[in-house]
Amino acid sequence: MTEISTAVTGATGWLGGLVARHLADRGIAQRLVVRDPARAPELAGATVAHPASYGDRAAVECALWGLPVVFMVSAGESAARLDEHRTFVDAAVAAGVQHLVYVSFFGAAPDATFTLARDHWVTEEYVKASGLSWTFLRDNLYLEFMDQMMGEDRVIRGPAGDGRAAVVSHDDIARVAATVLLAPDEHRGRAYDLTGPEALSFADMARIISEVTGVPASFHDETIEEAYASRATYGAPAWQVDAWVSTYTAVKAGELDGVSPDVERVTGLRPISLREYLAARQQS
Repeated sequence: MTEISTAVTGATGWLGGLVARHLADRGIAQRLVVRDPARAPELAGATVAHPASYGDRAAVECALWGLPVVFMVSAGESAARLDEHRTFVDAAVAAGVQHLVYVSFFGAAPDATFTLARDHWVTEEYVKASGLSWTFLRDNLYLEFMDQMMGEDRVIRGPAGDGRAAVVSHDDIARVAATVLLAPDEHRGRAYDLTGPEALSFADMARIISEVTGVPASFHDETIEEAYASRATYGAPAWQVDAWVSTYTAVKAGELDGVSPDVERVTGLRPISLREYLAARQQS
């Protein structure tokens, strides 16, 4: 087992947990930076840092101290998310971190339709200005969530029109992340667009879900007014409802379309498709 040189955040979650497991499978020693150590996965060569919330600069600095490479999942969606990201980056700099691998979003830009993609762009710019070496992983929508976006009537609803998204799996993203973490100098200053092997409309996704599962599914193209009204029942704050709705309007605007070769270019393996993922899940 090698000396610990890498920190992985979010290891109690889906993506961070997969990254940590990929590193452990390759015999890489790592430090898991989590809020609740009791939930951290037990992995060979992994140690767990003291609890560290992104907004607690002192705790994050302590958790990252002495480690040159850090994998940073984005913080949970909240009104304070950008402040938490800035605090984390500042703590990483103070702790002597050299390279930060940040989980961003496909099409991150100051004028992105998807509101949270704007936040990711702001975070990217802050990382660049910090002096840290960096790699950004710009993920498309997670393909594992597509069938979970259906209501009880098995209808996906949203104002996406015929727009397409090149949905990508958590595991493909995690494999890219692990590859980058093993050789950060080779990926310095690179922003990778991580997509699946095809771009699909929500009508396409519903059809694939129906064909693989044998249970009918469909897509309803809501109006903007319908989208806000249907989501108002959850009592979520306005910024979160804007994020939910703009996920679909970004697809309609074509901002999540386009298949990237980056997953295969970095890992040497073709990314899994929505159909392949659903079929494998049916057999498990």
